[in-house]
Amino acid sequence: MIKVSVIVPVYNVEKYLKKCLDSLVSQTLKDIEIIVVNDGSTDNSQFLIEDFSKKFPFKIKAFTKENGGLSDARNLGLNHATGAYIGFVDSDDWVEKEMFAEMFALAEKHEAEMVICNLQKVNEKGYIIQKLTQIPNLPEKITLQDHFSVFSDLSYFACNKLFHRSLFEEIRFKKGIHFEDIQLIPQLLLRCKVIAQTQNYHYQYLERKDSISKTHTSKGLDILKAVEDVGLAFSQSQYAAQKEGLKNFQILEGVYTYLAYLAFVKDEKTFLEMGEALDLFRKEQGISLLEILKYKRFGKNYLLSLPPKKKIYYLLYFFNQKKILRKLV
Repeated sequence: MIKVSVIVPVYNVEKYLKKCLDSLVSQTLKDIEIIVVNDGSTDNSQFLIEDFSKKFPFKIKAFTKENGGLSDARNLGLNHATGAYIGFVDSDDWVEKEMFAEMFALAEKHEAEMVICNLQKVNEKGYIIQKLTQIPNLPEKITLQDHFSVFSDLSYFACNKLFHRSLFEEIRFKKGIHFEDIQLIPQLLLRCKVIAQTQNYHYQYLERKDSISKTHTSKGLDILKAVEDVGLAFSQSQYAAQKEGLKNFQILEGVYTYLAYLAFVKDEKTFLEMGEALDLFRKEQGISLLEILKYKRFGKNYLLSLPPKKKIYYLLYFFNQKKILRKLV
């Protein structure tokens, strides 16, 4: 029986793919399948995939398709996955060899629908840039009804989580959008009763030079659309009465995450239009400035916990000092 299916979408990552796949074929969990989906790469990624497929024919399941984006590639992988649990690894990242063994064991131990591990950002030389602790100060087993603050505290990466395959029944990643993780992963969490976590930093998230310098555009509007989709799912979920959890999620993702993206939008017209969209979002969701300023994450005031530069940026924006703000960024 396949215990875990790991889905790896690939698009023009020949420089990084070998390290990623090496980390997956070396997993201590033996009953694992690695579903590699080449999403129309135009570099030598396919040659690497074929080489791994020949060397590890019982582990690698390779597919090729026309370029359709990350969501489309992941969905194809989901359609071919046979494991009891599903994981996702980005093709320029890598994982520790014990990752899926430990996370599968935790899922079975606690009958958890989702398991989460910590991750850390690394540079291209492998040096750690930032440690991203996911759920501090909570136990290994978390019953969501008792600890629903997790819903608004959690970082919604797909890649550092293990999902019971039943969570994906009649739901998939939304095609044609950016920030698909923010759109889908909270909806999967709303289907869970019990989740589990390890404090190990199993996932190594590569901060690529070329990705850092990408131009930020109006595609950031998809963050607000994703949060709105989650709100609709929330109202129909088993946690619909936990309205504070939804409001805090809207503040973290729809305000703070959105503004963090907006900070790097260079075009003045786009910046102003996206600011207007945020104003409308806040009005429609009934999010006051006081609620934003008082928002707590992991039990601490979020704004006060930020580094000085980020704190100043948010305060200038909240108090409508955009002209000063644009000079600083």
